[in-house]
Amino acid sequence: MHTSYFLPTPFIDHYAFLPFLVEQYFESDGKRGRVEKFLVSLVLDQALETSSASSSNAAFFKSGVEALYWNGVPIRRAVEINGENQAGSNPEARFARGLDNLTVRPLDTSLPPDEKWVDLTYKTAAGEILTLTLEWLVYSADGEPATPKFEQKRRAAIDVKKYKINEFKKKFFAKPRSVAISKAFQEVFYAEVRRVSNREFGYLRLFSFEVKDNRETIDAFINEVRRVITDANFPQQGLIIDVRGNPGGKIRAGEKLLQLFTPGRIKPELFEFINSPLNLEICRRAPKRMDLLRWADSIAESVKTGATYSMGFPLQPEEWCNEIGQVYYGPVILITDALSYSTTDIFAAGFQDNGVGEILGTSDNTGAGGANMWYYEDLINALGPSSRTQFKPLPRDTELQLAMRRSVRIGRREGRPLEELGITPDHRHHMTRRDLMNRNSDLVRRAARILETKPVYSLSVQPVKGRNRALRINAASKVQPRDHKLRISRVDIFVNGRPHKSLSARNGALLRKTVSLGKPQRSFDWLVQAFDYNNNLVAVARRH
Repeated sequence: MHTSYFLPTPFIDHYAFLPFLVEQYFESDGKRGRVEKFLVSLVLDQALETSSASSSNAAFFKSGVEALYWNGVPIRRAVEINGENQAGSNPEARFARGLDNLTVRPLDTSLPPDEKWVDLTYKTAAGEILTLTLEWLVYSADGEPATPKFEQKRRAAIDVKKYKINEFKKKFFAKPRSVAISKAFQEVFYAEVRRVSNREFGYLRLFSFEVKDNRETIDAFINEVRRVITDANFPQQGLIIDVRGNPGGKIRAGEKLLQLFTPGRIKPELFEFINSPLNLEICRRAPKRMDLLRWADSIAESVKTGATYSMGFPLQPEEWCNEIGQVYYGPVILITDALSYSTTDIFAAGFQDNGVGEILGTSDNTGAGGANMWYYEDLINALGPSSRTQFKPLPRDTELQLAMRRSVRIGRREGRPLEELGITPDHRHHMTRRDLMNRNSDLVRRAARILETKPVYSLSVQPVKGRNRALRINAASKVQPRDHKLRISRVDIFVNGRPHKSLSARNGALLRKTVSLGKPQRSFDWLVQAFDYNNNLVAVARRH
C-alpha cells in the first residue's frame, strides 16, 4: 500500500459507495467451533431510497441483518475476490481490506466497480431471506479538505486509501461523541471510561497519527494525550489502547507517544534503504535538513559486502522518544487488527519490542506496512537539479507514493522487517455480534480480563511547599497473591543524574515519605525509580 498510484481528475476526491457497511463476526457452535458470519452493521437511511430499486425489500433492510450473498456469490467469497484487488501485505490484510473496501471505494485509489448495481441477499432478524438491488452511488468531496500532505512527508507512513475510507465513514456513519479533548485533536483520538464487572478502565481510541510533522504540533498531541490519561477522573487501574483501523500518519508522533506508558527507555525502530546506486545518490545529494547522509556509507559499502539493505538508523534521536517519560502507571494493553497499518504497525512493534504491554488482536496480524512513505516530489527535492534527468514530471494531477525505507524491529526481534510480516498479537479475540452492535462490549471485557491479571503500580512525587529542595513521595503496588515478588521493594532517588537516596518499601508501598534533596542550587533535576523484588524497574517519575 505504500507504493501507490493515484488517479487524476475526475477521480480525485470522488467515492463510489453503497449505503451500508458490512462487518465480520463469529458465533460459537458446539460442534464446529466458531462460525463466521457477516453483519450489516450500519445503514445510511437517507441514501438507501436513492440506491435501492425495490422499496418494499428496503423496508426490512436494517442494521443487524445478516449478509449472505453478493450478486449470488457467497459473501465471504465476494470479500475474497475484492481483496485480491487490494494491496494487502498478507492474507489477513488482503481479506480485511476486501471487506473494508466492499461498499466504500475512493476512486483515486480504486478502480470503479465493474457492476452498475449489486444484488445483496440478506437474512432478517425474523429469519426471512430477501434480496435487495442497490445501485452504486457516487459522492464528491470536491471542495472539502484533501488528504493532508505536509512539508516533511518523508517522516510519514500512512495508508491513504484507508484514511479516505475512514473520512467517508466518519462523515456519513459516525455517531457524535462528547469528549473533553482539545478541538485540534478530536479527529485523531478520543478517550472514555469503560466499566467492566464494577471496575473502571481507561479506553483510548487512536484513529490516526496524522498530525502536522513539526515538533510543536507533535508535542501538543503528546501532551494532550498525557493530560487526558492523567486526569483525576481517568482510571489508573488499567488502560486499553485501541488502534484498529488506524491507517498511520507521522512516525515521530507514534514513536514518541510510547514513553507515556512504560518505566523503561524507549528505543525507536530502525529504518533501512535498499542498496542501489540511485539511493546512494539520493543520500549524498539530499539537503542537510533531510538527514540522509548517515545511510550513505553503508550503501556504498554494499559493493564489497553484497548486502541487500543498508544499516538501520532511527528516524529521530532516542532522546527525543524519552523526553517526558512514564506518566501512566497502571497496566496497558493494545488492541490491533489487520487494518492497523504504517505508523500504527511501527507503534505496535515499539509497544511489543519495548515491553510496554501485551497486544490483543482481532486479526492474526497487523497490516504489515512498516515503511517510511515518500511522494514522487520528495525524490525530486532530494536530488535537486540533477533530478531532471532521473524523474520526469507526472502527467496532469496524478500522484505517486512509494515505500522509501523499510522498518525493522529492535529488542528480541531485532532485524525482523515489518513489511509483509507485521505484528503477531499475544492474544486473539474473535469479534462477536455484541461487539458490532454494542460498542465492542465483548472485546473490552476480554481486554479487561487480561489487565486484571497484571500488577498495578502508582507513583507520585510532589515538591514540598515551603521547602526549597524536598519531595514528598507516594508509591504503591497491587499484585496477585502469587505474584508477591512483583510488589515494590525499594525507591531510588537521583539528583542531577547522581544517586541521592534509596528507600525501602513496606508491604509493597512507600507512603508520604518526605525526602530532602540537599543544599539549594540554582537548578536541579530529580528522578525517582521504583523497583520490585526481582530488581525490575516498574515505575518512574521525573522533573520535567
